Amino acid sequence: MTLASVPRYNNDQLPERRGNGVVSGASMAGLLAGRILADIFADVTIIERDHLPTEPVARRGVPQGAHPHALLEAGRATLEDLFPGFGESLTDAGGVVVDFASDVNFYGEGDFLAHGPTPMETYSATRPLIEQVVREHVSNLDGVHIRSDCQVTDYLLDATESAVEGVVIREDGEQTEITADLVVDATGRTSRTPTWLEKQGYTPPEVEEVRIDVAYSTTFIERPADDLRTFLVPPSSPHTRGGMAAPVEGNRWVVSVHGVHGDHPPTDPDGLVEFAASLLTPEVKHLLDDHQQVSSDIEQYPFPTNRRYRYGDLDRFPDGLVVIGDAIASFNPIYGQGMSVAALEALVLHQALTTGGREGLALRFFHRADEVIDTAWSLATGSDFAFPQTTGPKPFGTDLINWYLTRLVQKAHTDSSLSSAFFRVLTMEQPPTTLMRPRSMWRVFKPIG
Repeated sequence: MTLASVPRYNNDQLPERRGNGVVSGASMAGLLAGRILADIFADVTIIERDHLPTEPVARRGVPQGAHPHALLEAGRATLEDLFPGFGESLTDAGGVVVDFASDVNFYGEGDFLAHGPTPMETYSATRPLIEQVVREHVSNLDGVHIRSDCQVTDYLLDATESAVEGVVIREDGEQTEITADLVVDATGRTSRTPTWLEKQGYTPPEVEEVRIDVAYSTTFIERPADDLRTFLVPPSSPHTRGGMAAPVEGNRWVVSVHGVHGDHPPTDPDGLVEFAASLLTPEVKHLLDDHQQVSSDIEQYPFPTNRRYRYGDLDRFPDGLVVIGDAIASFNPIYGQGMSVAALEALVLHQALTTGGREGLALRFFHRADEVIDTAWSLATGSDFAFPQTTGPKPFGTDLINWYLTRLVQKAHTDSSLSSAFFRVLTMEQPPTTLMRPRSMWRVFKPIG
């Protein structure tokens, strides 16, 4: 499921707001879940363990926050729907508008892809700035309260032990209880819901992992205000190294290099430049050579595996509880899918609540969310399985699809229609099946010349 197939947000026929909801985690997924719950419940409490900063700076609970994040078309369009004026708020705060069709330079299979024939604008900013703007919009919603420096420590079960009816929280060293009609777990990869389910006698979801062992090192450099060039150079088997640069607020580029299967980049400036010099194309290194570094440190973030909890396969799950975002599935961050998947999952939650009510909500939501996750999972792990060192369950047909995509990308070096179709899939606007349409297949297989 992608933006093209998930019903867009519609608030024309919302039920009367009643009761209260709780979201554990003020991540992007948690904030988006809070936005959806605000349409249904009179009171919504978002609980965050971290101290939430007033400025757009990376925080402890988001260790990947200092690194590049992409707002793909699926995420951009959904945020605009959920928060009217979001784009203006982000650009007013310093975010920039980039055009995938002209500003983004994607390197693959030996050359850059042709620039597309029609504009594909999106926003480029750091994760802390995007999160802060979303958090401000959510905070301004009627009935929504964000409590930071506060942690959910347990779920409250009703007398039948078949439904969650609230949470136990720890705040200022004391434990208290909050009752709720719905609790959303948006605590990311650290989610303890599977362990809690097993403890309560439920079957926990099976875990699926695809090991890629990627780490990336990130810095910021000066950028001329009118220079919006963006470079994406993903690893390409057998070459395990990649890098990227994107314009962000403060007249800066965020520059990151990464390596898969243990080929991890260094965290010192000279080592970073040397690593960038080993990429398949020199543009990222040239930016580092020609522009002053403005960050004091080089941050590194390791990511060992794509991980997916198969909640959609469960037959039994307590009422009053839903799991969302990275707590269901997290993907190789090289592909920048996380925020956009969370946005689409929020739309699925909206549909599940407004069309089916609260009874049996969790399993209905998980089944529909699986369709979103399936697309992102196949894109991320399919690319990872281009490396023979990648381990884990391989999606059916991966090798054939990778062979076809290799040929498509080669043709897209000079075919702007193919490059545009490819980008619309990468940005989760269109499903991968669109690349198999007769017109695209003809362009892929037609003789050159």
